[in-house]
Amino acid sequence: MLASRTLARSIALALLAAAGSARAAQFNYQLYVGVEHSDNIALSDTNRIREDVLTPGANFTYLQQGSTVQANVAGTVEYRDYLHGKFDNQLQGQLAGQVNWTMIPQRLDLLTEDYAGVQPVDSLVSNAPDNQQQTNVFAIGPILHFRMGEAMTGQAELRYVNSYASKVKDFNSSRGVGALRFYRDLSQTDQLSFNMEAQHTNFDQSTSGPDYNRYEIYGRYTSQLKDLDLDAMLGWSRINFDQNGSDSKPIARFSANWRASQHNTFIFAGAYQFADAAQDMAQAPNRAVGTLPNQISALSTMQGISVGNVVVSSQVYLEKRLDLTYEYRTERFSLSLTPAWRDLDYINDHTLDQHGGSVGVSGQYRIRPTLTLSGFVDAERLTYSTLDRTDKTYRYGIDLTHQFAQNWSWRAEVTHQRRDSTFVGQSYHETTIYFGVVYQR
Repeated sequence: MLASRTLARSIALALLAAAGSARAAQFNYQLYVGVEHSDNIALSDTNRIREDVLTPGANFTYLQQGSTVQANVAGTVEYRDYLHGKFDNQLQGQLAGQVNWTMIPQRLDLLTEDYAGVQPVDSLVSNAPDNQQQTNVFAIGPILHFRMGEAMTGQAELRYVNSYASKVKDFNSSRGVGALRFYRDLSQTDQLSFNMEAQHTNFDQSTSGPDYNRYEIYGRYTSQLKDLDLDAMLGWSRINFDQNGSDSKPIARFSANWRASQHNTFIFAGAYQFADAAQDMAQAPNRAVGTLPNQISALSTMQGISVGNVVVSSQVYLEKRLDLTYEYRTERFSLSLTPAWRDLDYINDHTLDQHGGSVGVSGQYRIRPTLTLSGFVDAERLTYSTLDRTDKTYRYGIDLTHQFAQNWSWRAEVTHQRRDSTFVGQSYHETTIYFGVVYQR
């Protein structure tokens, strides 16, 4: 099963990282075991099933910034034992990892990436245990660096990408990606680049949909100031489907990280681009080496594996997205506000065209140095245009964590989620109670 493959790949990534100098390496892990009670584990509107689940698992992170190897790996492996036998037991894995091997300093690198997670099989029904699957996106390839004068450098990339889902076989594919980039330093903090990318995607099954070639050309501007980081790109993208026509659109992405004060941070991000499920699960290839997606780089602070919301398919869609994050942090208190909006227009099959918005609020208060109270509230409204369907989903919960020894802590949590859907049979509500013990190295 893919969880075993995920664990094997994480070990392989760690071994590759360990092959270099380990003087700057940091390895941390958590071992945990918990019991969860759900009053509606199948998330059903008509057939509510109570179940208790035993959940032993482990989180780990590995960070290395050496001259030969740079690595950033984070993952979780968990076994879910359904104590009353209402569902089959599951071994699940979640992983995000990058390992860059500097083969020739300032000349040739070999970059390996792996992103694994748990996603729904059918995104139109609830995330019950029998509607979950493992997914994995693996990429490897060389990066050649070259200079073009004192202020300009170049970079040529080749990459093989493999995407896999344990149940939705239409997702399985192999890709070849090539890129050529030219960088111009405008100052010590600002850089301008010109980028050309080409990708060929070949699906394992002929019934998955048409293979396609994708081409992108764009300019990118980055700036890293004391209190503000900017990253903006603008260009053009074209997709040629085998025996199924083509489409082209402008492409734009931007992000801004403004540290307004010691306690206040604002993050703005947006995109207008062609995308697909594999790209959605992995990190964009033009991000800096050694940085992981925000939702996965926080794995070391949580127990359990969350089910994603990616529509696992072979389809390409036009994505329009806006995200905002506000963070307030002091020594004892933190608050986060995360509104977002997203619109997906599928190119070849419009059945799952969707648009919607969400907002999340989470906070944490350290009552004592060893006792922390946290909570969250999330709300989402999602409309499927072609299906004439709207889902409104709400989640909220409260969590108490107590560190009772140097390496030991316990955690108790109560969460509630509710969905109101205009589609018959897809409304539900569920309350879960969790208690677990954690050993942290």
